[in-house]
Amino acid sequence: MPASAASCTVGFILYPGFTQLDLFGPADVLNRMQGVEVKLLWKNLDPVIVDRGLRILPNMTFGQCESLDIICVPGGPGQIALMDDDETLNFLRRIAPGCKLVTSVCTGSLVLGAAGLLKGYKATSHWTSLDHLSLFGATPVEERVVIDRNRITGAGVTSGIDFALKVVEELSDRETAQRIQLQMEYDPQPPYNCGSPKTAPPEIVDSVRARLHMFQSSRRSASERAAERLNARKG
Repeated sequence: MPASAASCTVGFILYPGFTQLDLFGPADVLNRMQGVEVKLLWKNLDPVIVDRGLRILPNMTFGQCESLDIICVPGGPGQIALMDDDETLNFLRRIAPGCKLVTSVCTGSLVLGAAGLLKGYKATSHWTSLDHLSLFGATPVEERVVIDRNRITGAGVTSGIDFALKVVEELSDRETAQRIQLQMEYDPQPPYNCGSPKTAPPEIVDSVRARLHMFQSSRRSASERAAERLNARKG
């Protein structure tokens, strides 16, 4: 589908406590593609408070949304509660079959998993939660962006830009994605080679794991509960 031709509607799920960059990075990339319309979706049109305190206004409710070309779920600490949210999970189950691409950034992939949308697919997530994906019948892959048929998942927070550029390539072509990357001057040169557990010093990895231990225990419990409900639902 040429970038200059047919329109494309992209829906991002909002929810209290999502990570703003998980949404803003991909939304900025996709909004640079001609014909794209971004919908910010939630149960109602009240402001949604993200994990760093910003208030984001939805522009469409789940009930108003009849179809999308792309659905995307960002991650964030609020994802834990979202995995227990039947209204959101049922919306994803309803909308996903008609989407050309079903996608996520960071731990948004766990929400897709809880909705039963990643069984039999390769997927990725934030490195601290990658192993949770297997609870939902997905195959965890330790890569920045994972594409398996019409499922595209991005790893932790900052991967959202990489993820969105691959979505642009899938929708149009490589050259269009490259032009957008250049427009944004997306030329990352991080001050430290420490953005992955594969490159970070072991003591840094250990300290981050220790700091997140209690939170990750809560996230793991939520994933296990969601997987049990999913299995019971299918049974």
